[in-house]
Amino acid sequence: MNKIYPSAAAALEGITHDGMLIAVGGFGLCGIPDTLTDALCATGVKNITAISNNAGTDGVGLGKLLLTRQIKKMISSYVGENKEFERQYLAGELELEFTPQGTLAEKLRAGGAGIPAFFTRTGVGTLVAEGKETREFDGHTYIMERSLVPDVSFVHAWKADHAGNLVFRLTARNFNPAVAMAGKITVVEVEHLVPTGSLAPDEIHLPGIYVHRIVHVPDGPKHIEKRTITEKSGV
Repeated sequence: MNKIYPSAAAALEGITHDGMLIAVGGFGLCGIPDTLTDALCATGVKNITAISNNAGTDGVGLGKLLLTRQIKKMISSYVGENKEFERQYLAGELELEFTPQGTLAEKLRAGGAGIPAFFTRTGVGTLVAEGKETREFDGHTYIMERSLVPDVSFVHAWKADHAGNLVFRLTARNFNPAVAMAGKITVVEVEHLVPTGSLAPDEIHLPGIYVHRIVHVPDGPKHIEKRTITEKSGV
């Protein structure tokens, strides 16, 4: 089975539709699948529910889909770097399912492992617990959280072979493996594409069984979320 596609647009053919549930890897702007997000933006698909730790920043990553009003709802754990997100949410134009970061990661991991729900103490006694089933275990109250299984997952990896075995670069490993596991269809943009068999087994972070489509993006953008420059005297 050939998993390599000639472009991000080609990799999205036949798998996008209005009202779809997507999951997007990355943390802040680290390890975001920027090329795939641009391709999704170009499709014009609307009423998207997007699962992501955050929504990028204004005009970057998922922030582009917010500007084009293609996202109807976000399932996120952090939204503090995006003014357009804030504006749309406060104006009642964007739905938000605010989720603790560890719970969000486990929702994706559980979805990829075929576990429909799990119990956690995180969020007990807060707005997070409203409307959710609770149960007592060993004298403590837990809330039940449903797992997440997106229609399509978008992932950025550092290296992949043609079978889809993935290697992530440093902290870009963040949410990407869990997002890749959870998707019914997982599309990966990768910086380095190598022949199958050239990766040592212990080098592989995620096996290719979770990967369905691959796009080679050797020169993709590498964003810096906050650029800080120290002024030096005499310069």
